[in-house]
Amino acid sequence: MSYLQQLKRQAQSLQSHHGEQLQGVEANTQATEVACSRIWSYFSELARQLNVIEPASTQMGLDKRSMWPGMKQAGFRFDARKKMLRDKEVFDYLALGWQIVPRTGDVRRAAVSVNFPPDLERVQSRLAAGHVVHERTEQRHPESNALLAIVFEYELAARANVMVTADQDNARLQFRLACVNGMDIVQHVLPAAQVDHALLDELARLIVGEPSRFP
Repeated sequence: MSYLQQLKRQAQSLQSHHGEQLQGVEANTQATEVACSRIWSYFSELARQLNVIEPASTQMGLDKRSMWPGMKQAGFRFDARKKMLRDKEVFDYLALGWQIVPRTGDVRRAAVSVNFPPDLERVQSRLAAGHVVHERTEQRHPESNALLAIVFEYELAARANVMVTADQDNARLQFRLACVNGMDIVQHVLPAAQVDHALLDELARLIVGEPSRFP
């Protein structure tokens, strides 16, 4: 076999490999788009129904000493964005967002005081997770100026959301849950093939505070 023939076989082998890779990527993209379309239909309908029901929120609080009064979930809105990928329009992300507000009456203000680093980190992370409007002040000793505590004055209201980001190349979806069933942020990466109606039902149960098997 001549050297040219060897190069020809090498080129053919690479072309075949690239073709298989492209087929795999296209299959992954298709599976991801099917899952995103399913989420689109589910979230848009879920928002309409929950805006009527306005389900109660799980018990919330920045720490154990400052639990919030009874809250409800309202103002559900669904949004989605697309992007260009290999000259095709595909899903970028899908998001379901809503507000957590008092069941009755107007939004009130409250305050919490912390003086230990773990407590400070916990309160700050919960304020950030719920996009809670707040102000931070420092309490200092009148003579030594030593820091005694940090006080957060905040509104008794928060925002929650579920954002699903598509990864078409790997046929995966990243679920980011902020202030859902608790004042924290949780992320899960799931194969697109697992995102079916049953899984979305479990996510809906989690949002309304019912027992859920969502990952």
